[in-house]
Amino acid sequence: MKFLKTLDSKFFHDVIPAKPMGKYVHFITIRVTESYPLFQTDGELNKARVRAGIENKEPISRLAMFKRKQSTPERLTGRELLRNYKIGDSEKCDYNVDFSKTTPDCILYGFAIGDSGSEKSKVVVDTAYSITPFDDSHLNFTLNAPFENGTMSRQGEVTSRINSQDHILPQVFFPSIVTLKDPTEAGFLYVFNNILRTRHYGAQTTRTGRVRNELVGVIFADGEIVSNLLWTQKIYDVMSNATPKQINPPDPLNEDEVLEAATQAITALMSQECISHTDFVGASFTQLLSEVKSITSNETRLQEMLTQANDESSIYAQTWVLKSGKKDPKKDTKVNKKAAAVTE
Repeated sequence: MKFLKTLDSKFFHDVIPAKPMGKYVHFITIRVTESYPLFQTDGELNKARVRAGIENKEPISRLAMFKRKQSTPERLTGRELLRNYKIGDSEKCDYNVDFSKTTPDCILYGFAIGDSGSEKSKVVVDTAYSITPFDDSHLNFTLNAPFENGTMSRQGEVTSRINSQDHILPQVFFPSIVTLKDPTEAGFLYVFNNILRTRHYGAQTTRTGRVRNELVGVIFADGEIVSNLLWTQKIYDVMSNATPKQINPPDPLNEDEVLEAATQAITALMSQECISHTDFVGASFTQLLSEVKSITSNETRLQEMLTQANDESSIYAQTWVLKSGKKDPKKDTKVNKKAAAVTE
């Protein structure tokens, strides 16, 4: 079943291939904090000392959003949808405990179960960095846990349940490129939908961690493209050259200016690439995004997409992942015939 009219079928495989085939799709994303999330390790916010820009060689400290802080919430969003619509083996697939090995989550995002098998992730996410410096992107809060009467004391006893914690400020921007290797059309939509739907990242996600994903483009290529860090540095240069005081202000960055600079930066960087690529950025991406949202917001079409993604993943699992699929060539032939039927 074909879902997208905007995109040529040449960008996708009919079935998930067993070996790398040189097709990549890159989701060009700006992650915008909307509350006070925590991206931390060992109680401290993650940060890195790097160069401010490509042209601006001044070293600065930036907040870092590690790769797992991005991919884990997104894959959990997909798993939730599969369970909601009772698709495939999602009910018995237990994340990080007992993977079913057959769902789109298992096959696209990968899994590892010791001696029971593993599958390398086809979704590649790298560490993202804040555009603004560390000192302008976080704030220390004092936290307390009062008694039921709302005070810190009861019957003359004062509680010691007071702590302090660095939090990332709202409207801090993390440019992030999410890559899917060798996509099928349903797999492309599955990952795209997960990025659009995921709203919470980082620690303590039940009470904080609100983050919105703004996509500025999708790039199809025959290889990997620029890193998150290089894109962030280019954005820094673009914004610094446009308004020198804007990049390090007392107030948050203007989101419209960030998205405009991000689009300009990725276009400039892609013009220097040595790989073949087709870019959907700007007006061409607006049409694609509208079509994708029309699918993901329609319950019937969404279920059709999830079902096809699950069928493709299940076929791949039976053929290449599960032991029974590896050892039975007759079964492989039957599975391959089923794969052809699914894509018609």
